[in-house]
Amino acid sequence: MAAVYKSLTGPSAKSVTTNGVPVKKNKQRVLILSSRGVTFRQRHLLNDLYALLPHSRKDAKLDTKTKLYQLNELADLYNCNNVMFFEARKGKDLYIWMSKAPNGPTVKCHMQNLHTTSELHFPGNCLRGSRPILSFDATFNSSPHLVLIRELLTHIFGVPKGARKTKPFVDHVMGFTLADGKIWIRCFEIRETAVSKSEAHNKSADIAEKEALAVGEKGETKINLVEIGPRFLLTPIVILESSFGGPVIYENKEFVSPNQIRSELRLSKAGRYNQRAEQQIERKAKKGDLGLRTGNERPDRELEDRVLFA
Repeated sequence: MAAVYKSLTGPSAKSVTTNGVPVKKNKQRVLILSSRGVTFRQRHLLNDLYALLPHSRKDAKLDTKTKLYQLNELADLYNCNNVMFFEARKGKDLYIWMSKAPNGPTVKCHMQNLHTTSELHFPGNCLRGSRPILSFDATFNSSPHLVLIRELLTHIFGVPKGARKTKPFVDHVMGFTLADGKIWIRCFEIRETAVSKSEAHNKSADIAEKEALAVGEKGETKINLVEIGPRFLLTPIVILESSFGGPVIYENKEFVSPNQIRSELRLSKAGRYNQRAEQQIERKAKKGDLGLRTGNERPDRELEDRVLFA
């Protein structure tokens, strides 16, 4: 009955239209879940993202890593149109699948250098349930696959107006920067403090004039960005056409899997051991030829004093 009453007493048609054109309401809900085998740091990162996204829904761990198409059914069950699935492998590597259910596309990324909010001990803080400002690097406009990733990140991390558990405040910024082929994600608090009289007196005239124009009639204030956390970086691997399946429309040829990196490290250590073993064998053979090893005495030669004057 409450839902029926809310729909009947909702906003009128005048408030939903602008100049006779109806305004489409932004409805985004995100399903957040992980696979089996996540570590405690990865689980805390999941909780931090769930706290930052009030329009998200957290579900229990998924038992399978191969039948990912089941996530579309879960998203439909919970009335979500975005999915963030964290896949843990070998207790070391973490992959994130971001999908637009049920039709796609899907982006698979490798997550590295993750740090949770409690681990960093940053002084920044934001209101729980507030909406963020999404700041994207200009490099996202350089290629089509980066434009697609930016749009998907906007749908997932952009909290829509009027979503559940949201508050009508904007007090933090989420920055998405592209460098070295990786997406660096940071979260900052917008901290606004009043300027003291001593600071205002020491400022030059030009700086004071610029800040007065920026502040307006409310008086002098100083705006700083203080990092909150969490922080992590994403390396795009593949982009699939549909949700958790379909043909590959983009593949990162420069990506090297962590398994291959660890294999090369083990081979390099094995190569150093083999080199030391060969050097040890050569040293033993050389000592044996010179008669410097016990039990392998060098035979007497014909021109030695012991043979000539025997």
